[in-house]
Amino acid sequence: MMRPKMTAEFKVWWVPQVPMKAFEVIVPSREEGKRLCDTLAKYDLFQFDNNIKPDFCNAGGVLFRHPTITNGEWWDIDNEDDWKSVEPEGNVSK
Repeated sequence: MMRPKMTAEFKVWWVPQVPMKAFEVIVPSREEGKRLCDTLAKYDLFQFDNNIKPDFCNAGGVLFRHPTITNGEWWDIDNEDDWKSVEPEGNVSK
């Protein structure tokens, strides 16, 4: 019997103005999560630079979950070392 492939899921969380509720969206990969966070940060800065918002205090990041490694709970991917443990195909290495 062949076991199903256990894969990680990824999502971005973004707070455009702390302390408001976070915007969350599922993304297909860690790379897409990083790209979306970079884009949201640039968008907030664009709005500030063009006087659309007078100030801002944003926060965001990428979460992942895996049925075995995280017991299905969402975990933050905090830094580049954390990214090394999550393979591009969505598998989590031990």
